[in-house]
Order: sequence, then C-alpha cells, then structure tokens
Amino acid sequence: MANPVPPARRVPPNPWAVFASTLTRFDSGKIQREIAIRNAIGFLIALTAATLIWSPASGVVAGTGALNVSFSDSRDPYAIRARRMLVSAILCACAVFIGGLSGHDNLTAVAAATIWAFGAGMLLCLGPIAGDLGVITLVTIVVFAAHPLTPEKAANSALLVLGGALVQILLSIAPWSIHRYEPERRIVSALYTALADIARAPTPPSSAPPDSNQFSDAQDLLLSLTGDHTEEAERHIFLLNQAERIRLSLLNLGRSYRRLSREERGHGVAAGLEPVFAAAAEVLAKISHCSQQGLVSGGADVYSTTSHAFLSTDWGIGSVFFLALVRDAKYQVNALGGQIRAASRALSKRDERTASLTNPALAETWQAPWRVRFAGRRAKLMANLSWNSTVFRHAVRLAVCLGLGDALGRGLSLERTYWIPMTIAIVLKPDFTATHSRGILRIIGTFAGLLTASVLFHFLHVGVATDIALLGSFVFTLRLVGPGNYGIFVAALSSMIVLLLATTGVQPMDVIVPRAINSLIGGLVAMVAWVVWPTWERTQAGASMAEMVDAYRAYFLTVMGAYAGDPKARIDRARIDARRARSNVEASSDRMSAEPGIPAAIRRALNAILANSHAFVHAVMALEAGLYQTRPAPSRAATVRFREKVAATLESVAHALRTDSAPQNLPDLREAHGEILTSHEPATDRYTLVNIETDRIVTSLNTVAEQTARLAKASKLFRELR
Repeated sequence: MANPVPPARRVPPNPWAVFASTLTRFDSGKIQREIAIRNAIGFLIALTAATLIWSPASGVVAGTGALNVSFSDSRDPYAIRARRMLVSAILCACAVFIGGLSGHDNLTAVAAATIWAFGAGMLLCLGPIAGDLGVITLVTIVVFAAHPLTPEKAANSALLVLGGALVQILLSIAPWSIHRYEPERRIVSALYTALADIARAPTPPSSAPPDSNQFSDAQDLLLSLTGDHTEEAERHIFLLNQAERIRLSLLNLGRSYRRLSREERGHGVAAGLEPVFAAAAEVLAKISHCSQQGLVSGGADVYSTTSHAFLSTDWGIGSVFFLALVRDAKYQVNALGGQIRAASRALSKRDERTASLTNPALAETWQAPWRVRFAGRRAKLMANLSWNSTVFRHAVRLAVCLGLGDALGRGLSLERTYWIPMTIAIVLKPDFTATHSRGILRIIGTFAGLLTASVLFHFLHVGVATDIALLGSFVFTLRLVGPGNYGIFVAALSSMIVLLLATTGVQPMDVIVPRAINSLIGGLVAMVAWVVWPTWERTQAGASMAEMVDAYRAYFLTVMGAYAGDPKARIDRARIDARRARSNVEASSDRMSAEPGIPAAIRRALNAILANSHAFVHAVMALEAGLYQTRPAPSRAATVRFREKVAATLESVAHALRTDSAPQNLPDLREAHGEILTSHEPATDRYTLVNIETDRIVTSLNTVAEQTARLAKASKLFRELR
C-alpha cells in the first residue's frame, strides 16, 4: 500500500462539456442480461397468447401491460420485487380504465391527464422508483385517452393489461421457491466485496466515505426479511450489521494509517498496518464468495495471524500524540478482527448467537407495521406541498405543460397527437440536465428508431411470426442496453411501437410521420417550458446542503450523547440518515455541474463545503468507533460544552445555507477544544481519542463556516450582476 498523497485541488468542470457527456454516456453497469431476457419472453408470451385467443389488438394491449410492468423489474429480493411490480400492474390497469373512459370528451380527457400528471410529479419525493412509476402510468393514461372506450371495453382492456403484467411478474419471481434467498445472498456478497476494496485502498478524509449508496440501498432491500426468522434470513441480517461495523473500522483504521504515515516515527507502524489491510481484504473477499455461493466460510485465521503480529510488536516510545495514534490503531485492528471473525462464524453455521446479535435499532425500524411506513410516505408528500419544494414546482409545471400539450394535440388536425403530451411526460424533469438531454436524445432516438423500423419492415415483414420475433428483439434491446443510454432506449422503443401497430394492420408510414412530428413538438414544448419556468439546481444546492448539515448535527449529537451515557442503539439510524443526506447533496452537485452560467467562485465554495464536511463526518465516525473500542468513562464538562458549541455552529451554518447568508454568532470552537485539552479531569483511553478527533472537527467546521460565508458573498455578487 503506497503512502497516501494529498488529493489534487478539484477544478470545476466545464458545464457544457458535462452536458455533452450526458448525451453520449453509456452506463454499462446498468446492463442486466437475465432481466432483459425474461422481460422479452414475458412480453412475447402476453402478446402471442392474447393475439391467438382474441385478436391482434388484444395482443397489443396485453403486450403493453407486460412491457409497462417490466420497467419495475429488478434483481431485488423477491418480496420487494413482487410488491413493486404488482403495484405497477394495478396502477397501469387503472390508468387504462380511466384513460379509456375519459377519452370521449376533450375537457374530461385533458383534466384527467392534468390531475394524473400532478400526482406523477409529486411521486418524485418518494424516490426515483416511485417517480418512474408515475411517468409510466401517466403515459398509459394519455395513450388510452386517445382511444375512447365503452365502460365494458375499458374494463376488458384494463384486465388485458393486468393479465400481461401478471405474466411478467410470474416470470420474475418464478425462482423464488427454488432460490429463495439468492438476491439477499448477492446483496450481502456485494457489500463484502466493497469492504475488501476499501481495505485495499483506504479513502482519504477529503472524500466521502465510500459505497454509501450501496450500504443504504442494502438496508432498504433487506426489508424483505422482516418477520422471517429462518436461520438464513437472520444470518443475512447479522452479516449486514457486521458489514456496517467492519466498514466503520476500516475507515478509521485507514485514518490511523494516514496519520501515522505523516509522523516521523510512524512510518514503521504504517508499514506494519499494510499486511493487516491485505489480510482483511483477503478474508472479506472470501466471505463475499462464500455468502454468494452459500458455502461454509473460513480463513479468518489469516487475519488473526497477521493482526497478532502487529499487536504484539513493540513500536517504541514517542510523543503522547504518537502513542495515542498507535493505541488507536491497535484498537481498530483488534475490533476489526472481532468483527471479521463474527462474520466468518455466521457463515460457518456454528454461531448459535447470530439471531441475538442482530442490531435492535434496525430490527425495530424494519419491523414497523405498514401503517407506520404508509404514514411516513404520506407525511413526506404533505411536506412537499409547498412552493418551496422543488418537487411541488415540478409537479405543477408538469401538470400545466402536459395539460396544454394535450389540449394542443387535440386541437391540431394531425394524427396520433397523443405523442405530444406523452413526450412532455417523458422529457420534462425537475433539473436542467435531465430535461434537455432527454429532449435532445428523444428527438434523435425517435428519428433513428423510425428509420430502423421502416427498413426492417420493408425487408423482413413476411408474416406475423417474423413481426413477433422482431418485437421480442426490440424489447430485449431496450431492456438490455436502454438503461445505459436514453437515446438507445428511445430508438428501440420507437421501432418497437411501429412494428407493434403493424401487427394490427396499421401501415408503418401512417405511424412514422405523425410520430416524428408530434415527438418533435412535445420535446420542444418540454424544453421551452423548462427555460420559461426553470428550477436551477444552484438555487436548491444550499437547501440540500443544509439538510445534510442538520443530519450531521443529529449524528454528532447522538454519538456524543452516547459518550455521556445515552443509548447507543440510536446511532445506526442517525448514521444512515446522515449518509442519505450526503448522497442527496452529491447527486445535486452532479446535476449542478452541467448547468451553465454558474460562477467559478460559487462552485469552489460548494466543493470546499462538501469536502470539509467529509472530514467532519470521518471524525464523527472515528468517535463512534471509539465507543465500541474503549472503556466507558465519566463525561467531562469540557466535552459537554464542546458538544453544545459544535451543535450551535452546525445549526448556524445550516441556517446560513438556507438563507444564502453568512453564518452568524459562531462560537469559538478552538477555545472550546482548548478547554478539553487543559481539562484537569483524569485522562483515559476514551478521551485520548476524543482529544484527537475533536481537534479535527474544529478544523473542518471552521473551514465549512468560512466557505459558507464565501458562498454567500459570491451568491450576492452573482445576483447583483444579473
């Protein structure tokens, strides 16, 4: 392991270059071959069966149901997957029924689509999966409103959509009875692979703790194990909890390694830690493999032997600070060994204590009844019913634009004008990058797909069987590579729709020209609407960072409260909330990087706040680790005062970020830390660690406050120049 080097100063990216890269970017990590195969098969079964039993038109409707619900398919645990796909199926069937009935009257159809558009926009506050479901059902109601149906035919169409969706669901969850815990095994295995990677390359404190989203997602995905008290289910929960502890120990051991590398006498100790990291990586990789394959694990002795060599070495004498660093490193090495052995024992099927060692705080959260979870989602929706909410403004903009687009389409003497509101629904997003990149790719992909469909229909249209085979290939393509690039997705979807309508007797040229014209109109309307009523990410960055600072404040207070004797059980939830808030800020930063016209001073200040907040949270995580590795000691008055002043600083910074102003009435953190160092109360191992980490907290927070003031100054100048 090479000695760490200071990270290079981050240069703000050129926004136009970032935007251009979004058009050509292909995310190969989203390719999932088995999902694409079963979705194509499910689509073909629904299409073929309904066509043979009833008619080609019925086949198209059933195939639409299978296709719509396929976008909710995933590799998630079966219970979560089935529930999500079933909700999608029911909502799509309802959209078909409502759309078919509302299409008889233009006013009713526009009103229904507008109301549904507002609801679809609001679903974004519940996450991207809910947001995607809202868009899919919105598109469904728009399409079926263009084809008025009698109540009986509307009900039949809804049942056909539901039937096609159920075929897709059954294919997705078919292995459930055979490979019941395969998704959970894969999730846990991926966590331990990530831990092995962390052990191989410790993260510097200026960077965010690695794999945050992966660990947060794992917490959510293993909700499927709620109430499952089988041995394997409890083992997976236990391994998840141990993964959290191991990650914490690895991150803090990495901090010890970097600190020792900077000390004159610490180079030898740092070199002694390198075999420890290597052994940890080896054992964690083996645990990952065994978890995935359902094998018995072993090999923890490799780490035990290596760590024993480090722990038994006499590293000499030095300053008080040097000895504290060595002692902290030994604590981390020892704690990591216990956690690795526990994880290895859980897989060896010899640890009868697995069930009793699961995290009670997380278990309590997971076992919350559905009414509580529903109330939480309802509260989130209600909280976003405000003009201060980006989601609410997007929902209003989407509803207005879609309603106007639908009315425009119905007023034009063109065919298939439902493509105008459909394109608006798909293209219009809350942020600049997604809206304009989707608009451009939608137009390019549509023309490419229509051209492809024309060529294929001309040369390969020799019968229904050939058409069905081509349809299956297009569904496979859009589900395989479509998630990697939206342009490819649109091209495959456009080709598929032309051929799908051709199976009902509609000539391709009757579809291609209207589709091209209306998609162009819809894409332009969406992009122009966003420009007329924009929601710039730069205006939301401060609020997002303020939420992160508030979450960090709660995490810090929970950890420091545990030092004073409060229960430790609440720490996990506070850490997870802080991790999610940080992920939201990082996503906001990525979106803002493609927005034009943002001064470099604002970008530098935001990047500096984020980088120094990473240093702060690394220090808090080190304090948390110290709770589990040091002996309890009476709370010191100076530490309590320091905690209060840090909380006041974070509160002031959060307020300043929300109001775009400089922090006010900041306490003197350096003075408060000096009181800790000069405290006459007996020193203990626990408070030696506190002395070190509180110093780093002071440095990081002073810089955060300074950069927040610079951000406010740069923002004020930007507003004046505009």
